[in-house]
Amino acid sequence: MSADYEPVCSEEKNLDVDFVTRAKNNESIPMKDLCSDKVLGLYFSDGKRRVDYVLTYHIQKSGSTRRQSSKFGDNSFIRRLRRSLSKRSSRAPLQPKEDPEVAAQEHQTDYHEDDKRFKRDEFEENLQKTGLELEKDEGSTIPGVGFLKIHAPWNVLCREAEFMKLKMPTKKVYEVKQGSSVVEKIRMFIHKVTAPLHPKVDTSRAQCQKPLSHPFSREKQHLFDLSDKNKFFDSKTRSSIVYEVLKRTKCIKPKYPLGLTSLLANGVYTSAYPLHDGDIEGVSAEPNDRKLLYEQWASYSVFYKYQPIGLIRKYFGEKIGLYFAWLGVYTQMLIPAAIIGVIVFLYGCATVDDNIPSMEICDPRNNITMCPLCDQACSYWKLVTACGTARASHLFDNAATVFFSVFMALWAVLFMEHWKRRQMRLNYVWDLTGFGEEEEGEHKDHNRAEYEFRVMQKKVKLEHSDLMDEKVKLTCTDRLPAYLTTVVMMGFMIIVTFVIVFGVILYRISIRAALHMSSHPVVRYNIRATVKTTAAIINLIIIIILDEIYGAIARWLTRLEVPKTDKSFEERLIFKTFILKFVNAFTPIVYLAFFRGRLVGRPGNYLYVVGSYRMEECAHAGCLMELCIQLCITMLGKQLIQNNLFEIGLPKLKKMLRRRKSEMVSIQEPVPHKTLKRYEKDQLLGPFVGLNPEYMEMIIQFGMVTLFVASFPLAPLFALLNNIIEIRLDAKKFVTELRRPIAAKAKDIGIWYNLLRGLSKVAVIVNAFVIAFTSDFIPRLVYQYMYSPDGTLHGFVNHTLSYFNVTDFDPGTEPLQPMHLGYKVSVCRYKDYRDPPWSSTKYELSKEFWAILAARLAFVIVFQNVVMLMSDFVDWLIPDIPKDISLQIHKEKILMVELFMKEEQGKRFAARDNQDNCTVPLSANQRPPQPRSRPVSQANCS
Repeated sequence: MSADYEPVCSEEKNLDVDFVTRAKNNESIPMKDLCSDKVLGLYFSDGKRRVDYVLTYHIQKSGSTRRQSSKFGDNSFIRRLRRSLSKRSSRAPLQPKEDPEVAAQEHQTDYHEDDKRFKRDEFEENLQKTGLELEKDEGSTIPGVGFLKIHAPWNVLCREAEFMKLKMPTKKVYEVKQGSSVVEKIRMFIHKVTAPLHPKVDTSRAQCQKPLSHPFSREKQHLFDLSDKNKFFDSKTRSSIVYEVLKRTKCIKPKYPLGLTSLLANGVYTSAYPLHDGDIEGVSAEPNDRKLLYEQWASYSVFYKYQPIGLIRKYFGEKIGLYFAWLGVYTQMLIPAAIIGVIVFLYGCATVDDNIPSMEICDPRNNITMCPLCDQACSYWKLVTACGTARASHLFDNAATVFFSVFMALWAVLFMEHWKRRQMRLNYVWDLTGFGEEEEGEHKDHNRAEYEFRVMQKKVKLEHSDLMDEKVKLTCTDRLPAYLTTVVMMGFMIIVTFVIVFGVILYRISIRAALHMSSHPVVRYNIRATVKTTAAIINLIIIIILDEIYGAIARWLTRLEVPKTDKSFEERLIFKTFILKFVNAFTPIVYLAFFRGRLVGRPGNYLYVVGSYRMEECAHAGCLMELCIQLCITMLGKQLIQNNLFEIGLPKLKKMLRRRKSEMVSIQEPVPHKTLKRYEKDQLLGPFVGLNPEYMEMIIQFGMVTLFVASFPLAPLFALLNNIIEIRLDAKKFVTELRRPIAAKAKDIGIWYNLLRGLSKVAVIVNAFVIAFTSDFIPRLVYQYMYSPDGTLHGFVNHTLSYFNVTDFDPGTEPLQPMHLGYKVSVCRYKDYRDPPWSSTKYELSKEFWAILAARLAFVIVFQNVVMLMSDFVDWLIPDIPKDISLQIHKEKILMVELFMKEEQGKRFAARDNQDNCTVPLSANQRPPQPRSRPVSQANCS
């Protein structure tokens, strides 16, 4: 592509040479400029050319190698010498990492310093051929680090903007009319009411006006407002243009051309980043978008306000802007869900004293003796001791739970529809409506360095055979070992998760038996709560540790597959990470919801695992309370420790370590941070590693909120409180702790939307099974309408308990202390629907069991189909594109056509005027004009 580039204007080249010469001669800089940002890193040393991008590299520590700036004008002999030496270097580069900046920090390279310098010189020479202007700073206050500052002049910006088909605002401005529908009027009313909640961000143009946007073209520059060329391309656009040039530029080597990613991975350059706009704190800090974001977005004092999505997009790009817009919509939609969830919880609190089953359990007059919960160590116990658990279970297992499950299923659909409409509105405002697959494919899906390296290796192997094709690419056969490794490793990791969960089950079984054997009454008191809580905390710790391990394994497996493009790499990585982290987070919850208490057996015929470990039972009120405790601890723990504490503590710790390392390397006294230049300050910040971790934690939270909401109605409230903090944490991290990311265009949130939609569908089925099989909703309903003598729940507890003759215990399993209650027990009760010991089919499943099972399955089918039908109806009822946006898009097309028609008419009138000016005028004594049928003599206009 470099062959098609236009040559750099001689004036620009001379300007660079003059500046370099001035810097080389150590000319003094006026004192009044020392405090300005132009000298402190945002501009070249001439104070005129803005730094659009920075590459850093390692330099030798000896003082002789440092200099303020370097001139890119080596003579041809030295260049030929460097190329010849470079060709004698290692034949193949090391395999590059996926994330170049992180890889550059972690990867230990064995390239010689001279070899790296020759590669840098060749790469920089090729950059200059594209028209970019460069300036070096090897005398920075950060020891051992050299900085290459890159500036894109106006002609390069115009050329690349046309090549990338960047949409830029034209001079034509039209009025945006608000919709007249009821929905739009309600939206405008809400917008006016919530006006105090909007951030104080100045807008240069009224909201009712919008400029027409058109792909930039040098031939149609008259359509655009170029009165201030320095502000026409903002800093975000300039850095993205430079990044596109950097990605296309290669360091030409025999057989193995190196791009920017390979140079970063192999340590030739150590990092690459655009600059932040300026400082955010201090009286002397000049107004800039970064400071405005810090004040109106990244501050905890504005937690109640809306996010400045437009400013976020302007500074960070559309992809990051869409993430925060989605996070804001998700958080807003959690408000009604949290309110309804609190109401459901309060309803359970208000009706707990009127709940007949819990009243019967708490009534000591019933005097129901229950069978032991474990072999030998456990003795018989009174049902009244489960009073507290029964009352607590009613808080989450009541009639309102079913309503809340239906509500949350519809809520998920409304959330998805609301986001699609919001996304379409943002696409219109951000001029992304025409951003289609062609632009994404042409400008975003560059081949990854690892893929090109593997293709080059394949070419070398095929050169010695007759199988050489014109176009070599990696096929499924080439990737087959990687695919097999992925399948085996994914299966192995899932099995590891199951084994760890099974280990926690064994812990619960053994610790319960150990506590029952204790002679201390304090230890024996409330054994169930102790076992539940400690097991949930252990699960939480394991989940957090495995999350980090699984993330690294997913990235390693994706790298083995060598995806062709960054988009393909990202989608494969997301899929693997989601599968592993989803299984890791939800396996303990699924076990408690659907398996615990159902793989137990019965007294006298219990199910044992790993020898003598008897499978654990649920409490009489069911496993819903334990499921609620596990959800609560997992959700709060992940949000508090993994999401918030890690996001606050780790970036600050890494930043402190980087500064400490820089100070330790420095021989002189450490320079105060305020004297550092802008690109030096950004070097001390952390690299941007992508949005995948941010999305992943929100997707897992969405699963917690929707999948098991029937057992934990307070989940939306906890998610809402977490997200209010999460937004400001992420904002502070992006503004203050991370280097500025490359602005990337995107018209949607990609594969994450499909994952959200899939979770919302699965949530309907999961909640149906939770209500039917985990809670006692269906057994209570069946008893009330089929077996109750008076149509109430009186006698329900006795109906759910079966009888067992203690003489039928297997030898060695009976309690060691049968007289623990003070009397001899002949018959004990256990929760199940089985025939009594005096029946001819003793201990067989009773007809009540089969009736309740049929009712449960019928409820699952009815609930699933009804809720799915309602969800599809809501989906069909709400259009994906708001009507006013559809009309405005159509209006834009018409106005654009009119604009070009006027331009064509202007060209025709100009051509006609030019033709009339070429006509020979008649003298005064000549005859009157001839009739139109006769030609008028004209001079030669050529």
